[in-house]
Amino acid sequence: MSDKGKTEKSTTKKTEPKTDGRSDKKDDGKSDKKKDSKKETPVVVPSPNFDLDKYAAMYEGHTKVSRLLFIAERYQGKQLYSFKLAADALKQGKNTGAYRKLYETLGDKLVKEFGAAYKFEQPWADQLDKAFMVEMEELENALQNYKTNLLREQQRVCNNKIAELHFFSGDFNGAFRAYMRTVENCTTKQHNLDLSQFVIRTSIQMGNFAHVPNYVSKAEDPSGGLLPLLRENPDLAAEFKVALGLAHLENSRYASVADKLSEVAFESAEKLRHIVSVDDIAVYTGLCALAEYNRPALKILYDDSNFQTFLEHTPRVKAMLNSFYTSDFAQCLSILETFKNDLQLDIHMHDHIGYLYEKIRNKALKEYFIPYGSVDLQKMATAFQTNVPDLEKEISKLILSGWINARIDSYNQRLVKREIPLRARTFQKTITSGEEFENNSRAAILRVNLITNNMTVKPAKFEGRGQGNVVLGMPGMGMPMGMGGPMGGPMGAKGRF
Repeated sequence: MSDKGKTEKSTTKKTEPKTDGRSDKKDDGKSDKKKDSKKETPVVVPSPNFDLDKYAAMYEGHTKVSRLLFIAERYQGKQLYSFKLAADALKQGKNTGAYRKLYETLGDKLVKEFGAAYKFEQPWADQLDKAFMVEMEELENALQNYKTNLLREQQRVCNNKIAELHFFSGDFNGAFRAYMRTVENCTTKQHNLDLSQFVIRTSIQMGNFAHVPNYVSKAEDPSGGLLPLLRENPDLAAEFKVALGLAHLENSRYASVADKLSEVAFESAEKLRHIVSVDDIAVYTGLCALAEYNRPALKILYDDSNFQTFLEHTPRVKAMLNSFYTSDFAQCLSILETFKNDLQLDIHMHDHIGYLYEKIRNKALKEYFIPYGSVDLQKMATAFQTNVPDLEKEISKLILSGWINARIDSYNQRLVKREIPLRARTFQKTITSGEEFENNSRAAILRVNLITNNMTVKPAKFEGRGQGNVVLGMPGMGMPMGMGGPMGGPMGAKGRF
């Protein structure tokens, strides 16, 4: 029993930051492509306002460690300092596997940089591993006893304890398997709600969001019976909304991300540091809404009192949304650029920054042009802080994709709205109306001729059966289905002409 627990602990502990499952989504079965993508980790230099200590303080638990390790891979200027903060966070938990691997990777670099306080503590790690093995063996023996005596509730509680032990030690796969073993022993609605919470929380740490929408929908389904319990626990409801928002982000459903995260109550968001921070919710919602929402929807979001509380904690997001809505696109895009690199260090958002920024810029170009029939490209280039040749390339792509209905007058350096002339539009409308009138007239004439020649379907009455089904035929051949014709032959299922 102890050997089994030791094998699971040594093989399933995770020490590297999660990749959000994006490699699974984009996997085409080519391992070489995966290896290349891992080697091409970009080097990021964040904005001067990026404070690593303040950033790390916004999170706790496994999330704090995974985010710091992710930053260390990309932020070379503060790589060792990121590892130092990660080591501090690991010492506060029980994830000895991640702690050991961190020091296996770094060697004595932390000691040389930060002193003897960051020397690898072998006794501490061994003591935690020993305690893990002892507790796991006790739980496994107890579980076997409960199975023998068919004690379902005790089995559920014991499996939950085993899963919790795996979870805090960083073995998320082992925790997930243990939680799933409790499914058949969940006999109450509260048990099912607890299971949903545990599975969702573990899935987020695994970086695998495939199960999240299913369990959130079960909890929020009015017919499932869990919704009243969920309403009694607003913090858990907020956690489910955040989890579903991250799942939508994983699947690039940006409008759904903004919809779901904007529903999170600020008071509950402050208690979700084991998943996201308050700033994350504001940034994710703001960027996704800016890329996908139309102006009325954007205004509704901006005026929402709950979301305003989030914006007070993130002034840059507030200024960005306000400048876009007031058509100050240069200011909006300038603000976006100030923290673009900071978002490259975000473990959930980094893969989506390129698309979202491009979508927001394209949307701004379209919004700028909508009120006008013709725009000076030089003034437009100034407004978007670019030059005319580059602006023409951008607009050409938007015209070809159908995003902007216009043409570029390169000689006069103007962007001209492409409209169908009023006269041509009137002629087209007239022709369409004439064709419609002709079709209606032909149909009316055909109906009159059918009635005149007695080629219509006539109801027939049968004794004891009411009205039968009648087929279309020549004069004198209107008859019920299956009846004989005037020549005496059977008609079968269909009539003859």
